[in-house]
Amino acid sequence: MFMGEFHHTIDSKGRIIIPAKFRKEIGDTFVITRGMDGCLFGYSMDQWSKLEAQLDKLPLTKKDARAFTRFFYSAAGEMEFDKQGRVNLSASLIEFAKLKKNCVVVGVSDRIEIWDEVKWTEFSQQAEDNFEEISEKMTDFDF
Repeated sequence: MFMGEFHHTIDSKGRIIIPAKFRKEIGDTFVITRGMDGCLFGYSMDQWSKLEAQLDKLPLTKKDARAFTRFFYSAAGEMEFDKQGRVNLSASLIEFAKLKKNCVVVGVSDRIEIWDEVKWTEFSQQAEDNFEEISEKMTDFDF
């Protein structure tokens, strides 16, 4: 399980350090793709396989299902760490998440997320401001 918030920088070659705590959990090879809310999602190969199984159930006849899977898969790439624990993100992923120099790597249960620090701060502040209201709505999910 991934949890926690870690601040790192992305270098001019698109490399970012993934915290050692997360590297142990995610494995030597893993997948990073476009995520929701303007961040990147990273999955261990086991979690990626589970997600693929769910996505394979989406009906090919539905336009939204085709659009979602195209968008999600087209940017996905298998990643490996270098000796310093960094991954090299593609230009399209960096552009999608609008990653600048300062980034935040966040653990969110079964995945990691990579955020631009400014976007993460804005998201966090908004979530904090609305936390009680969001909590009340969680009952809608049989939580």
